[in-house]
Amino acid sequence: MIQIIAGNKGKGKTKYLLDMANTAIKESTGSIVYLDKSSKHMYELNNRIRLINVNEYPITSSEGFIGFICGIISQDHDLEQMYFDSFLKLASLEGESIEETFKTLQEISEKYHLTFVLSVSEDASNLPECAKSSVVVSL
Repeated sequence: MIQIIAGNKGKGKTKYLLDMANTAIKESTGSIVYLDKSSKHMYELNNRIRLINVNEYPITSSEGFIGFICGIISQDHDLEQMYFDSFLKLASLEGESIEETFKTLQEISEKYHLTFVLSVSEDASNLPECAKSSVVVSL
């Protein structure tokens, strides 16, 4: 399953995403990973959530991002949820269509029984049709 938190910059998506992750870890029996473009939210996350600063790795394309995600999944068989803060930036998709990457994430989600929660700095109405039904919060 994929859930999207959509909204323009400065609308509070990161706070909402952090709250979702912290709430989810309380009920989770597996592990949760939070991907961000820095480590500044480290102390706002529950210490059982693994924070990964994606900028520490040489990811320069959406294909590279998908490979990175698959590497994380392959190393943690207890993984239940992944949170992506600033998804467009993390996946090198700023100014590009997210449709292909979104469909690939859907396939990965179904195959490995994962939930992906994406923070997207875009108005929900501007998302491709395949992603609109996944919007859970529009700020």
